[in-house]
Amino acid sequence: MRFGSKVLFDDVNATFSPGRRYGLTGPNGAGKSTFMKLLTGEQPPQRGSVAIPDKMGVLHQDQFAYDRFRVIDTVIMGNQRLWKALEERELLYATAAMTDEEGMRLGELEGIVGDEDGYTAESDAAILLQGLDIPEALHVRTMAGLQGGQKVRVLLAQALFGHPQALLLDEPTNHLDLDSIHWLRELLVRYDGTLIVISHDRHFLNAVCTHIADIDYETIITYAGGYDDMVVAKTQIRSQVEASNEQREKKIAQLNDFIARFGAGTRASQVTSRKKEVERLQTTELARSNIQRPYIKFAMNRPSGRLAMECSGVTKAHGGSAIVSNFDAIVNRGEKIVLIGRNGLGKTTMLKALLADAPSVIASPREIDRGTVRWGHEVSIGYFPQDHTGAIEKGLTAVEWLHRFDPDAARQDIHGLLGQMLFSGEEGLKPTEALSGGETARLLFCRIMLQKPNVLVLDEPTNHLDLEAINALNIALQRFEGTVFLVTHDEDLMEEVGTRVWSFEAGGIRDFKGTYEEHVASLV
Repeated sequence: MRFGSKVLFDDVNATFSPGRRYGLTGPNGAGKSTFMKLLTGEQPPQRGSVAIPDKMGVLHQDQFAYDRFRVIDTVIMGNQRLWKALEERELLYATAAMTDEEGMRLGELEGIVGDEDGYTAESDAAILLQGLDIPEALHVRTMAGLQGGQKVRVLLAQALFGHPQALLLDEPTNHLDLDSIHWLRELLVRYDGTLIVISHDRHFLNAVCTHIADIDYETIITYAGGYDDMVVAKTQIRSQVEASNEQREKKIAQLNDFIARFGAGTRASQVTSRKKEVERLQTTELARSNIQRPYIKFAMNRPSGRLAMECSGVTKAHGGSAIVSNFDAIVNRGEKIVLIGRNGLGKTTMLKALLADAPSVIASPREIDRGTVRWGHEVSIGYFPQDHTGAIEKGLTAVEWLHRFDPDAARQDIHGLLGQMLFSGEEGLKPTEALSGGETARLLFCRIMLQKPNVLVLDEPTNHLDLEAINALNIALQRFEGTVFLVTHDEDLMEEVGTRVWSFEAGGIRDFKGTYEEHVASLV
């Protein structure tokens, strides 16, 4: 499959076996979603063939495609053969005077419904939905009335419905909170068919996958083990090939030296044999890796005072019920706080409440109902919002937008910063309205790096980043000497960055002074 001159993968031969769970990896733009479309039959390959099982469960990315359907029907659509039979059967039953031909067709349809467990379809779908924390009251509502996270769960139930022989899941953990990710992880580990999953969550891939199918070097190579195992094996293989090439290049240089010295002399037969050996030893050209690693470094113009932030009695209600209630905390310089808990319990609300009267951040005072937030001496804040809508002004290029935050910065410095975040060459001149989700996220990080704040407030920063960028962010946050407030569902970030945990629970916020790992251990 290629797009213009860009080859995604060429002459790929791969078998995905039952009982194995494959993580499909590769950087953004490598062709993961395209390869998934080849496997589902949505897109034909330009050359070659794909053999697929009769029953496949596919997680669809378009959350709005089923808005007019009931939740329970959306799940049953996961078995297309059954759903089509049920629809046709309903039309025939609605016919006033049925012909003999229609009567025979109705009998065939009843056979299909029976074969596909159609008579228990609604109860089977309801069991899946309840397992995914979709309450029974929502089962008969239309999909349009559900929140984003709930829609993802329903589409997951759709993929799992009907005992598929293969499961193809593209970013299944998006919009799921940590508890839901754990539930899905346990479900997939028990699944006995063929699983192929795209995810940018390293922790999830390590926990679920028995194999990794990595798209790189214009091909797909399968490695045994989880994501970390693949990285080690891939590095070793690459090193071996490069070392072998180096040895061959030395040998070729020695042979060419012999040919140059004795080519016109009396040792013609030896020269001929060495020419043949040079041809045999010619270095195999390595296909270039398409992995690009961004360079993220959070520097500070100046450190804040020892006290970074103090909040007292902070309260914020929504829809008549308190989301954050009477919360007190003192945060010292250098603390790295991870905010964890189920979706909807108030993590983003808390960040917005803290920012309501923050220096150098445009926020609404309405984000806090009662209480006070006092930021420390010399505090400057870099904010990464969960919702990027409106975060970047339209009608500008990426360079122009970034330059507004430091008009004194030299253009070459701005371009250098964009280059660090993989906006190479002319990409810095891209209109801001044409940026993808991943590009928008990287540009927001460019702004934070340009401003050099001493406090970072990051709300779900990994949502649109690939694994390489998430790893770069992880390292940058560990090295950052300032203060961090971080909302994330990425367990590696929680474990490796956090020094303190604010755990959002139904009864309020538990403030735990220790790492995420220590927090989990304290709950046992």
